Amino acid sequence: MTAPLDAKPIIIAHRGASGERPEHTLAAYKRAIEQGADYIEPDLVMTKDNVLVIRHENEISGTTDVANHPEFADRRTAKTIDGKPVVGWFTEDFTLAELKTLHARERLPQIRPANMGWLEERIATLDEALALLRGTKRRVGIYPETKHPSYFASIGKPMEKALVEALARAGFTGRDDPVFLQSFEVTNLKALRAMTSLRLVQLIGDEPPWDQTEAGSGMTVADMVSPDGLKAIAGYADAIGPYKLLIEPRDAAGQALPPTTLVADAHAAGLQVHAWTFRRENIFLAAGDRIGEDQAARGDAAAEYRRFLGYGVDGLFSDFPAEAVAARDMAER
Repeated sequence: MTAPLDAKPIIIAHRGASGERPEHTLAAYKRAIEQGADYIEPDLVMTKDNVLVIRHENEISGTTDVANHPEFADRRTAKTIDGKPVVGWFTEDFTLAELKTLHARERLPQIRPANMGWLEERIATLDEALALLRGTKRRVGIYPETKHPSYFASIGKPMEKALVEALARAGFTGRDDPVFLQSFEVTNLKALRAMTSLRLVQLIGDEPPWDQTEAGSGMTVADMVSPDGLKAIAGYADAIGPYKLLIEPRDAAGQALPPTTLVADAHAAGLQVHAWTFRRENIFLAAGDRIGEDQAARGDAAAEYRRFLGYGVDGLFSDFPAEAVAARDMAER
């Protein structure tokens, strides 16, 4: 097994401290840094003028006030993104200057109403997130994800070169730098492997990678998490980022089941394991970790952290990095 570069499990602030601030805003990243996160995670999409900006999706009606801007009413359109029909406003149809006129909004207002009070945050660029890190007093890394890279390449906006160049301008070029680059797609990561020595992460969700589906490769999630699949991933990536239910499944009632062998199998292939996503609200927790009936209420997230740290994961993506840091530090005592 390849020795991990990080001495203890890393805490990745999922979209920033997105449980306490609107996701993917500089306020969310600043809060995550204050709370001790080891890495901040920006999801990246492209603008009309080819700038990497930070949004979870290129369709932005759910996370900005774009629908309240009459000057952009005619930009609302229908597209097919990764084989799925989507209607709304898309970053690639706006220049950066136009996007900067919008305000970020909380994506889960019913679950996180307090975040609705943050009304002045704007869409941030990757360069702005990197500048924020340069101003920190401690070493905080960055963990960017390329969103829909095949789609962006298909419209003449490949992301890989722009991402590698932006990181190089910030001084990040080597394997020992505090950077992980992640993607759900395979072709995208292999292209990045040819461009950079920075560490790469193959994300694994509950659906096969879109680029593989589009290419008709027949790849399945089961293939990816098998010992042979993990060995193949290790040929171009340094870690996997699996959906946490691939490590700890749940039954039909939502109860946590015994863990799979995924962590051990990945380690045997020389891969680190960074699991996602950890949140404290009942709706996101296994039935045994919920407290009360209110789905938005705080459950026993600490119990879930303890279990996953016990499974040997090398990192956790959390919407509440302070709680994840506390759980990790407690587990080390």
